Amino acid sequence: MSRRCALTEKAVQTGHKVSHSNVKTKRKFLPNLHNVTLISDVLSRSVRLRVSAAGLRSVEHSGGLDAWLIKTSVSELSAPAAKLKREIEKKMTTAH
Repeated sequence: MSRRCALTEKAVQTGHKVSHSNVKTKRKFLPNLHNVTLISDVLSRSVRLRVSAAGLRSVEHSGGLDAWLIKTSVSELSAPAAKLKREIEKKMTTAH
C-alpha cells in the first residue's frame, strides 16, 4: 500500500533533519493517513479509502463525500477518487 492519500494525493515528502550544529541528514515527512469508510448518499453505499487527516477535514467541511467530489476538478483527484466521481455524476444524471 502506498503512502498516498486516496482523495487529495498528498504523499511522502523529503527534506533534511537539521541538528543544532546545522548538520543536515535526509528524512521523510509522512502524511497522516487513516483507513476510513465514507458513505456516498448518491450511490447509497459505503466506500473504504485511505485518506489523510487534512483530506478528511476537507470532505467534512464541504458536506460529505459526494459534495466534495462534485466540487473538486478531476485533475486534482487520484485515480480511485476520479472513478468514484464519474460513478456519482453518472448516477446523478440518470436519476433526474
